[in-house]
Parts: sequence; structure tokens; C-alpha cells
Amino acid sequence: MRLDKFLKVSRIVKRRTVANEMCSAGRVEVNGQRGKPGTVVKTGDILDIGYGQNHIRVRILDIRENVRKEEADSLFEVLKG
Repeated sequence: MRLDKFLKVSRIVKRRTVANEMCSAGRVEVNGQRGKPGTVVKTGDILDIGYGQNHIRVRILDIRENVRKEEADSLFEVLKG
């Protein structure tokens, strides 16, 4: 799955366009490498995401095309936030 789509489906970021802009600006890393919006992510990948002054690190646990709002947090675990 594309990185920008995963960020949106998992509800880490509200809108895909915002996720796309964050990736393009270099604020998202996948396994220590700068993530582009089209970077393919898989289960077990570590994402480092910068939100202004805040920073969050998550591990991808599952990848699904569609998920209910209540189940979105089951797609990842927060390692550091």
C-alpha cells in the first residue's frame, strides 16, 4: 500500500492530500529512509512522522484497504510519541 494512503486509512493523518504533502516535505520516514507519497509500506515497517514540533514513531501491524474508525488504531502501534 502507498505510504500516503496508509496514513489516511489508519487515521494517523485526516486527509490523504495532507499525508501526501507531509511525505513530499520530508516529514515522514520509513525504516530510517525518507518516505515519498508512493513509497510502498508493509507490515513491520517503522514510520517516523513529524507534526510541527511533535514527533511520533509507529510500527505497522496490519494493512487493509478499508477499516472502520473504531478499528483504525489496530493497524499500528505507537512506539514513541
